[in-house]
Amino acid sequence: IGELSERDLNNLEEIILNPVDNGIPSYMVNRQKDIRTGENKHILGNQLEITVKRDIDRMKKMRSYKGVRHRLGLKVRGQRTKSTGRHGLVIGVSRKKIRQKQEKKRKKKEESSK
Repeated sequence: IGELSERDLNNLEEIILNPVDNGIPSYMVNRQKDIRTGENKHILGNQLEITVKRDIDRMKKMRSYKGVRHRLGLKVRGQRTKSTGRHGLVIGVSRKKIRQKQEKKRKKKEESSK
């Protein structure tokens, strides 16, 4: 890759795979105090996706607040949901049908008043 020597590439790979052991602070890894092992890890690639999915499934199973929000498909991190984050089909207003219903009601009132 570029102008890096084989030794430099191996060194970079070692730092990426074990960042805490190579002097990178623990707050910069993406898995601090792992639930199962208690270690600070930096997970990469496909393993990261699997771990995040497993965490979400665990929250759903124990029915925590975040798990319930995930299960219902709602926002999880405290965002407002009154007007944003809507999904699904838009129903909207069909004016023609409303006018027809109002005309029917008016006709019934006129007939009953006669």
